[in-house]
Amino acid sequence: MKYNYSKLLGKIKEIYDTQEKFALALGIGRVSLSQRLNGKLEFSQNEILKSCELLKIKKKDIPIYFFVEDSLQ
Repeated sequence: MKYNYSKLLGKIKEIYDTQEKFALALGIGRVSLSQRLNGKLEFSQNEILKSCELLKIKKKDIPIYFFVEDSLQ
């Protein structure tokens, strides 16, 4: 299943300006982040929780940032 991360991408841009800066804060490489955002790899539970801390996303809002199904699939 592929997910739509457009809301997450907006939050990354708002807080970190670039995916590279966010990847560094998250502790993964830019390419690894890109693979996750493009559906090639999945985010781990720990990565989701750390992303929420870094981006100030409430845990109750995790589904709207990480689990919106891509309607183009």
